[in-house]
Amino acid sequence: MRRIIARTLVVLGAVAALTACTAARLAYNQAPTLSYWWLDSHFDFDDGQSLQVRDDIGAFFAWHRREELPTYAGLLRQWQGMAQRDITTDEACGQFETIRARLAVAGDRVIDPLARLAPQLTPAQLEHLQRRQARSNDEFERDFLRGTPEQRLQRRLDNTVSRSERFYGTLSEPQRQLLRRWLVDSPWEPQRTQAERQRRQADLLQTLRRAQAEPAQAPAALRAHLDRLMRSPTPGYQAHSEAGVRHGCAQFAALHNSTTPAQRENAVRELQSYERDLQTLSAQR
Repeated sequence: MRRIIARTLVVLGAVAALTACTAARLAYNQAPTLSYWWLDSHFDFDDGQSLQVRDDIGAFFAWHRREELPTYAGLLRQWQGMAQRDITTDEACGQFETIRARLAVAGDRVIDPLARLAPQLTPAQLEHLQRRQARSNDEFERDFLRGTPEQRLQRRLDNTVSRSERFYGTLSEPQRQLLRRWLVDSPWEPQRTQAERQRRQADLLQTLRRAQAEPAQAPAALRAHLDRLMRSPTPGYQAHSEAGVRHGCAQFAALHNSTTPAQRENAVRELQSYERDLQTLSAQR
């Protein structure tokens, strides 16, 4: 989910599933505007492009509200049952794969609008994109590569605890230490991730230029790019990525299985709130 298409899928495909409950309705209803602003920050659209992109985003969300939100609501009902008991790593990874499959469906809906836009992009807009990519790389370096190993670990731990407490409530000190141990043992390598990000950024620019040279081939070129986002051609990277996913599933299961009855009740209440919001949103037209 940090590259142009991958981040677009996250913004467009998972806003309602990932935001806090009562804020979910506002966030989802504002998502078309926020998605446009995010894309415009990368491409600096002209007036004609702006109209087209806004129309395409509106069409996407009409489809997503109608077709995808009920599926997310069903997942949230399933997760309420899972939240009340211990879970296995395989179960956690199974749910992750389900979400990844839904994002792939959303991704397929994004391809044709991007294929219409790509041939219209100017050299100046591609240069604008390159500058935005460079800023993104600087942000990644600041967040994950700067400081001592202990400082980097502490930043990751703080973020992980914050996300977990939004779901379970306050974590105990033993639970924080549990998360710390899992992060220490994580196979994730920020330097390797940064190199892959840069490969994907270069791949995107090459794909856009190909789409400009051969507009009829733009959908196929963008779909191939999306496939390379989902499954990297870099030797060894896919195995590294899957090992990280597996470790993350095990970490989530270990934390969940350490939770108290009160923390699990809090998780169920959060999931019920998410579900109600998605049901309300999917009913709106």
